[in-house]
Amino acid sequence: MFDRWTMPLTHRPLKRIAQPLYQRHITPDQVTLTAFVIGISALPLLAYEQYGLALLAIVLNRLGDGVDGALARLSGRTSDAGGFLDIGLDFVFYAAVVLGFALANPTQNALAAALLLFAFIGTGTSFLAFAIAAKQQAIERPHFPNKAFYYLEGLTEGTETIMALVIFCLFPEHFSILAILFSIACLITTATRLWGGYWTLRRHESH
Repeated sequence: MFDRWTMPLTHRPLKRIAQPLYQRHITPDQVTLTAFVIGISALPLLAYEQYGLALLAIVLNRLGDGVDGALARLSGRTSDAGGFLDIGLDFVFYAAVVLGFALANPTQNALAAALLLFAFIGTGTSFLAFAIAAKQQAIERPHFPNKAFYYLEGLTEGTETIMALVIFCLFPEHFSILAILFSIACLITTATRLWGGYWTLRRHESH
């Protein structure tokens, strides 16, 4: 919901971070993989209830996720392969964080974590399925021209997901209720994306 406003605000600082990496010939894919390795470390950290360190891993992962795109644009190396790697690892990372909370306290968190993973499947599949169809039909993406694929908007986008993960780490004792609330928002996103995506494709096909 907020990505169309937050993303433009991050372009300049991310470019500044990417500049020295570009000068050292570091590739966007290398940044993507490094960010993923850091982010996936949140899984064992959460399982052992090291919430402060897990939060640091999450923040560094999200920072790397922004820097790799800025570096790709700076170096002129934007590609479908890089975009695929980036989004694929993003969803693995999101699921790993949720699993980490389930392992930290299975009795209290497991059911809420399962619901959130179910909701993530809905947001992820509706997002990626529409991106495939949109690319095949050359549908433009006016709000996110720098993305490697069509960025279908919704109630819960990247900004909201990052906020949710941070809040989970800050208030781990309330993970269950927080995860349920975010799951509801994600399910609403899935429903609106399926509805809006279907009719967008139908209208485009009719023209």
